[in-house]
Amino acid sequence: AEHMRHWLALRTAGICLALGLALMAAAVQAQGARVTVNGQPITDQQINDRANLLRLEGQGSSNSARVQLATDSLIDDMIKMAEATRLGISVSDGQVDSAFANIATNMRSSVTNLNSILTQNGVNPQSLRDRLEAAIAWQQVVSQVLRSRVQLSELDLELQAAEQVTPALGFDYILKEVLFVIPQGSGISASRRTAEANQFRSRYTGCDTAVEVAIQFTDAAVRDLGRRHATQLPEAIANELAGLTVGQISSPRVVENGVSMLAICEKAEAEDLTFLTEELRQEAGTDALQAEAEAYLGRLRSSATIIRR
Repeated sequence: AEHMRHWLALRTAGICLALGLALMAAAVQAQGARVTVNGQPITDQQINDRANLLRLEGQGSSNSARVQLATDSLIDDMIKMAEATRLGISVSDGQVDSAFANIATNMRSSVTNLNSILTQNGVNPQSLRDRLEAAIAWQQVVSQVLRSRVQLSELDLELQAAEQVTPALGFDYILKEVLFVIPQGSGISASRRTAEANQFRSRYTGCDTAVEVAIQFTDAAVRDLGRRHATQLPEAIANELAGLTVGQISSPRVVENGVSMLAICEKAEAEDLTFLTEELRQEAGTDALQAEAEAYLGRLRSSATIIRR
């Protein structure tokens, strides 16, 4: 028993010593760091990693400018993460993984390739993951704290929408899309498919015969788009369709997976502000929320203890 008590006393002393040394090391690190935020250090390595990420993204006119941008963004990220923690908000590894994978997808790459691209350009992938984590946390903070404060006037939105309505946006359509597909990796040029689409147009006599004409061509598909108001269409297409009548088809346009044309099956005059109003609501709401979020971050920044050496 005496031996056991002696062993426990030594072990407890060892733990206390290790904890004390760890706390001292953290204090020394914070004291020696060039930047601390509420006592928490931002290391030179973090700054260098973030600066390299900014360089890869084409930000900053010089290395010193990127170091400054990196430092400021890391300070903001630390403030955002602290506020998220205060509000009980946490970000899972899965959320960060998903955001990282989305970036890879948008680059038409894989996660493995994205990691390689970053590493080959002197960027630590963890730096991007840290930035994504802070962005996700802040998004949740803003949603929880600020979204209810943003109030939009429906009357103002409708008046703004009405001001945007041009003659070309006053029509309702029932449409079919004729798509001349360019199979991925086929090497078929858009100009060749455009020429074939124009051949289709010369034979086209109306929606009822669209499929019959399409089967005369390779990889030509017809699909019903159903009812579309002009405000739901890209401006250039809405303007073109406004000048066409039932039974006519738009000129070929190159799209992501081929060459597309829109056939008018029905057309009627109709004013519908729903879609314009919703777009304005999203834009105005986003702008208002962004302004609130910037002001909120500014308040947090001004109340934080930021030491730069």
